[in-house]
Amino acid sequence: MVENNAVRTDAQAAAPSGTRTLIHGIMVIRAVAAGATSLRAVVDATGLSRSTAHRLIQALRVERFLRENTDGGLQLGPALIELGFQALDSVSLQSIAHPILVDLAQQAKDTVHLAVEDSGMALYLDKIHGTRGIEIRSWIGARMPLTYTGIGKALLLDSPKRWRSQYVQDRNLTGRDPEHDYADESAFASAMAKFAEQGFAYDLEENEPGVRCVSAPVRDGRGEIVAAISVSAALPFMPPKRMKALGPLVVDAASRISAELGYNTSKNDSIE
Repeated sequence: MVENNAVRTDAQAAAPSGTRTLIHGIMVIRAVAAGATSLRAVVDATGLSRSTAHRLIQALRVERFLRENTDGGLQLGPALIELGFQALDSVSLQSIAHPILVDLAQQAKDTVHLAVEDSGMALYLDKIHGTRGIEIRSWIGARMPLTYTGIGKALLLDSPKRWRSQYVQDRNLTGRDPEHDYADESAFASAMAKFAEQGFAYDLEENEPGVRCVSAPVRDGRGEIVAAISVSAALPFMPPKRMKALGPLVVDAASRISAELGYNTSKNDSIE
């Protein structure tokens, strides 16, 4: 089921007077979004009475928030799609992410970045300086090869078919011969598989000597990686133990940004 009785009771109890019908309508929409396709399934998922659920479903159908498919099952309606696109158009990744990045920088005391992929490169959209007084060689608008940077690796976590080819492509760039690097594309792909499994990636001085970083992907409402964030620091502040400990902190910040972009980690939960 989508929600347990305790959650439903708390949500209804917290609703201001006069808004309970609205809360119930939202519960119905969420139940259908989670897979309830019949009146009975909606009742089971929400705890509403059969008559209340039926009345709300009919009203939501009239307003195009719900519709029936060819088999008579309930589905989300076109009004939600229209509102979704309007919400998406009003979203600014930088403005949503910035306060979360500031909070992350304060917790980590190190430099924090936000980047997206642009034409096969990591494009930096934001940078929050740390409090250790150490300058990281990066700037807003900078473009870096994906496989040299932790943030670029995070952008590639869902694309295993690209790991080897992107590594080779980036190594063919002129002016790049890092002291710290993977032996070949197989070694890089092996490292990426481990990063993908743990949910965050490392830069182990490939991009800048003496600088390491921990990075995690940001996802949109479809679950696709649309950006990444990282915490970067000088080598003395990034021993392996701290990098591992930073992983969950960076992942949590990335998850908060993802939630603001519509990503729902429980969207695959099914109706019982």
